[in-house]
This record gives sequence, structure tokens and C-alpha cells, in this order.
Amino acid sequence: MSQDQIPATGEERRVQEAAQDETEQRELDALHTVRGDTSVAEGVVAKIAGMATREVPGVYAMGNAARRAVNALAQRIPGSQTNVTGGVSVEKGDAQTAIEIAIVLDYGESVVQVSEQIRENVIQAVEYGTGLEVVAVNINVTDVHLPDDDAEETSSSFESTELR
Repeated sequence: MSQDQIPATGEERRVQEAAQDETEQRELDALHTVRGDTSVAEGVVAKIAGMATREVPGVYAMGNAARRAVNALAQRIPGSQTNVTGGVSVEKGDAQTAIEIAIVLDYGESVVQVSEQIRENVIQAVEYGTGLEVVAVNINVTDVHLPDDDAEETSSSFESTELR
């Protein structure tokens, strides 16, 4: 042993070994590094998943009937923003997340194909955007939008305009 180096005491060696063991035991990933941890709120995951779902062709709307009615009323308020998290619920842990999405499908679209495209899009967007591992994307098709529905909406909005 050289004269320049002072040997560590037993207590100092135990502290160094404990710190080394803690670092080795702790699983490090994109969100948990030796320099610190990053946490992502559930709302962030829900927004990213909602935007990714809306990008998929064949998705007419998101959420159940009650959620869509509330969103329709909210959009009539000047200055209001579109709620992209409607129809999305998230369960999140430290490094993983599971996402549930409720959609209204356009008539004529394949439930299987649209669901697969939604899963691929959501998994890619959430994992890239947050660093969380997506363990499940469950999709609930709550309704099918028929082409006749657009004609009814147009005529009912025309009638309400005439009444004013």
C-alpha cells in the first residue's frame, strides 16, 4: 500500500458497500437514473393517449354518450379548449402504465383494425413521450357513427337556428 492513500475504516467501508448495493439493487431506467427520478402525471399520459387515438382514421369520437354531451356543451363556450382526455382513463405506476380508451367508430370501419392501429399509435406515443412502459391498451367501442346521424344533427341545428 502506498503512503499517499489512507485506508478506509470498517465503518467507511460498510457505508460505501451499502451505497453501492443500493445503486445496484435499484432498477435504473429512463425515468429513474443515478442522478434523480422523473415522475409523469396521469393527466399527461391521458392527453398523449387521447391525441394518439384521435389521429387514427375510423375514430369518430371518444367517450360514452354522457361524456360526448358534456364536451359538446363545453365547446360552445367561447375560449374553451377541446378536452382530449375524454374517454381515456389511466392507471400508472412508477415505470408502467395501463390505458383504457372508449371510442365511437365510424360505420364501415373494422373494429379489429382500428383497435390495433389505436394500440400501436398509443403505445408508440406514450412510450416515446413519457418513458413509461405501456403494458395494456384496452379499447371499448361504445357506439357506431352512422352517416344518417350527420343529416339529423344538421337538420336539428337548422331548426334551432330558425326558432331564434
